[in-house]
Amino acid sequence: MSIFRNSASAARVGNTPRPEDERLPFAQNLGYGFQHVLTMYGGIIAPPLIIGTAAGLSEAQIGVLIASCLFVGGLATILQTVGIPFFGSQLPLVQGVSFAGVATMISILEGGGSIATVFGSVIAASLIGLLITPIFSRIIRFFPPVVAGTVITTIGLTLMPVAAGWAMGGNSKADDFGSVQNLGLAAVTLLFVLVFSKIGVAAISRLSILLAMIAGTIVAAVTGMADFSKVLEGPAFAFPMPFAFGPPEFQVAAILSMVIVILVTLTETSADIIAVGEIVGTKTDSRRIGDGLRADMISSAISPIFNSFTQSAFAQNVGLVAITGVKSRFVVTAGGGILVILGLLPILGRFVAAIPTPVLGGAGIVLFGTVAASGIRTLSTVKYEGNMNLVVVATALGFGMFPIVAPSIYNQFPGWFVTIFHSGISSSAIMAILLNLLFNHLKIRGNKPTSVMAEASNRRISSALLTDLHDGDYVSDGKLYDAKAREIPCTD
Repeated sequence: MSIFRNSASAARVGNTPRPEDERLPFAQNLGYGFQHVLTMYGGIIAPPLIIGTAAGLSEAQIGVLIASCLFVGGLATILQTVGIPFFGSQLPLVQGVSFAGVATMISILEGGGSIATVFGSVIAASLIGLLITPIFSRIIRFFPPVVAGTVITTIGLTLMPVAAGWAMGGNSKADDFGSVQNLGLAAVTLLFVLVFSKIGVAAISRLSILLAMIAGTIVAAVTGMADFSKVLEGPAFAFPMPFAFGPPEFQVAAILSMVIVILVTLTETSADIIAVGEIVGTKTDSRRIGDGLRADMISSAISPIFNSFTQSAFAQNVGLVAITGVKSRFVVTAGGGILVILGLLPILGRFVAAIPTPVLGGAGIVLFGTVAASGIRTLSTVKYEGNMNLVVVATALGFGMFPIVAPSIYNQFPGWFVTIFHSGISSSAIMAILLNLLFNHLKIRGNKPTSVMAEASNRRISSALLTDLHDGDYVSDGKLYDAKAREIPCTD
């Protein structure tokens, strides 16, 4: 406790506590924390489900993977939000299994490796990532608003296909995928979000996502679209057994491919830390980013011991912080505690898993859209006159959208390239950083912006002058004339 107390007291700027250090009543912490869990629950159980299926595991074994991922994600979230010396950003960031490594892990399995090979590659690559975090923690000066705003906007935009998939039903092979019923349920949930957000009671407005999910689930149950029959099947309590699938196996090729995933994870987590710092309105310096990245890497290195995978900050929960305005990191700590309990009590996990996917999709529209809107708000503070910032934003956003609008665009490229650039977030971040370095840091004598967009005029005329003009008026040699070429005198 003394360590936590000292780190919290050191987190003050002067005598003013940081916004993220706000302490809410227990009931509010629990409610808001549960809302965070519901927001990311579908995302945290999807990777073990996909990887377990690719590894040929049984349903019971896949259940062990899912419970383990919930358990480890909760512990990683607590470490990230509470923090100890050198580990944890002390920001409201939810941790969980990163999607960035799913494709690489499947490639390892298809290449003859086992689930133990995947775990071994995660351990080794995460330890390598832990060693290189000082490099990433020093890039904060290369993340001015033009870069941070672009990346935040991209995060929101790249998550929209996830919301769309959820709204359509989640399973693209199901007969009812994209059905009117599924989309209708998502629309009803979205309507609940908007109604609860409009209510003038602060507690209800802040819990609008959670209340909308509950209301949407009730509607689904009444209409026969929710199935809770399997909630009581299976054990009620189960502790994740260390190395349940045997000792890890270390293969050089698998480790090297996983290192690329770790680089992507570091890039995305850096962006998430900066994004949530912008939303909360708190300082995120290189030391804080380094602490957050080290928490990511140590959690990823330990997670395979308890049958889980690489850990990363969940971007969708950044949107939840933005839309609710609840900035307290202890709310997310409560969410981490709930995840630990869900990992120990599979019956509760099965209950949450029974929430229909379209309900998550309806709420996700607002959540992910809010992330993009937060990025746009940051970009509105950027100066665009007399520089190339507009080109930086335009190019980085377009580059980040490529893998979203055309998922197969890099199919002919090497695997390492696909791993890095198939993520719209990392693509946008890399491009924004490079272009910012080129146009705003690399100084060439006599170099001036040449882009027609960068050379836009910064002159202004009063709106009163415009009201005095008539059709056909024109300016010639500094004088104003009407449509009949008669000079119009200008008065002070």
